[in-house]
Amino acid sequence: MEVIFVLIAISLILAGSFLFLFFRAMKGGQFDDNHTPAIRILFENEPKIKDKKEPSPSTKSK
Repeated sequence: MEVIFVLIAISLILAGSFLFLFFRAMKGGQFDDNHTPAIRILFENEPKIKDKKEPSPSTKSK
């Protein structure tokens, strides 16, 4: 039974250290995307035009 308590303690310490390292990497800018904004201007984004036309009010059936 004591082994379970030791394993729980070790897993909590390990999880806490991973959480600490994750927040440290986030604060350090490790996950910032520096590449995409530089190449975004090279690609054209054409606006999508919908061809669905609504009927004018005078042509609607009564």
